Amino acid sequence: MANFNRIVLVGNLTRDPQLKYLPSQMAVVEFGMAVNHKFRTRDGQDREEVLFIDCACFGKGAEIINNYCHKGNQLLVEGRLKYDTWEDKQGGGKRSKHSVVVDNFQLLGGRGGAGGAGGAQQPGGYDEDGGGGPPPPQRTPSRPPQGRPQQARPQQQPPPQAEAPYGDEQQFSEDDIPF
Repeated sequence: MANFNRIVLVGNLTRDPQLKYLPSQMAVVEFGMAVNHKFRTRDGQDREEVLFIDCACFGKGAEIINNYCHKGNQLLVEGRLKYDTWEDKQGGGKRSKHSVVVDNFQLLGGRGGAGGAGGAQQPGGYDEDGGGGPPPPQRTPSRPPQGRPQQARPQQQPPPQAEAPYGDEQQFSEDDIPF
């Protein structure tokens, strides 16, 4: 039977990232994220649930998150769920938790309108191998290729502006974020 373990989250950092190094000198950064979910109950009441999730990223991505992310910044992460168990040192028995091991991430706009370092400039995000980076330069030909007649391109109309898929009840401001 096939298995699939992928998770994509967009949320805000609940604390500053904490950078550590493994004995192999690989960087590891640990951080927490808060992800909000707003919904309306059958009774018509607006409700909000907040999930607090621990995350870890390895390699070059860990150093980038440590350098450019701070408490309150918005981040998109893609990774896999990991289940940890341990014995409580104070004799409290077995403990466990789920966390996210980040494979790719994207820096998004944070408080104060700052987009972080390269939020919009790094559309591919980063992976644990240190990939990512700026997109390749766009080639724009300065003249049409030789041997083919140039055809006139039809004028394209901009697409009509669609209405927002949600009403005013889904709007929220920066003050609604619980941290």
